[in-house]
Amino acid sequence: MAAQLNRDYAVGLARAFAGAILFGLPLLMTMEMWAIGLHIAPARLLLFLLFNFAGLVVLSRFGGFERTATLTEDVLDALAAQAVGMIASIAILALFGLLRLDLPFDAALGQVAIQCVPASFGAMIARKQLGSGEGDEDESLAHRSAGYAGQLFLMLAGALFFAFNVAPTEEMILIAYKMSAGHALALVLASLVLLHILVFTVGLAGQEAGPEGAAPLRLFLVFTVPGYAIALLVSLYVLWTFGSLDGQDSFTIARIVVVLGFPAATGAAIARLVV
Repeated sequence: MAAQLNRDYAVGLARAFAGAILFGLPLLMTMEMWAIGLHIAPARLLLFLLFNFAGLVVLSRFGGFERTATLTEDVLDALAAQAVGMIASIAILALFGLLRLDLPFDAALGQVAIQCVPASFGAMIARKQLGSGEGDEDESLAHRSAGYAGQLFLMLAGALFFAFNVAPTEEMILIAYKMSAGHALALVLASLVLLHILVFTVGLAGQEAGPEGAAPLRLFLVFTVPGYAIALLVSLYVLWTFGSLDGQDSFTIARIVVVLGFPAATGAAIARLVV
């Protein structure tokens, strides 16, 4: 029995490393992420790592790389995912020649710490994405029993994952500068419509079914609007963490957040396909 448990955990760790590399690789090969790792404010980075760890603990309950039953197990699961993300990030960055012996310790630490966030996310959801299908019924039951707060958390996780993948790029700011107020308003409406359609209309696998008999307006107000608000808050926080909003006026900040809110809302809508 113990041997089987050890084997299952080893398989889970192997999947976690595969997930960390799969989900972290695009950002590990992104120049803007290298720069952020070198120059990010330590306080912002620490806060972001704590936020990420808290998210991993909750995410473990919905589908970590091994089954958990208690909060202690969820915390250990999150620690393991964080460690896997850091090891995978160190290995890939070193392989690319971005971690060198002559690099100052704080610069190297910043590089690894910022990159381990998407890598640890990939490690945590590896069982859902890379597993052979076992345990899907358990995960489905966990999803159904998550309740309204759990559904909103899954939206947050999906929004964070999608937003993080494009937030470091200069294109977010460039698009915002090219947009007028009318474009920004149209993008807000498009984000809301897309989020609502993806969640309740097109019937993607694993997506949420509205309460029986619920009016479309009620679904829009109870799920879609809070989901988009979460996407905007996630976008604002990630952009602030990366320093993309420093020195910008309030109107420009609003446009940049709306731009990033579009992919974040998409991530919130299809969270259960990912998580």
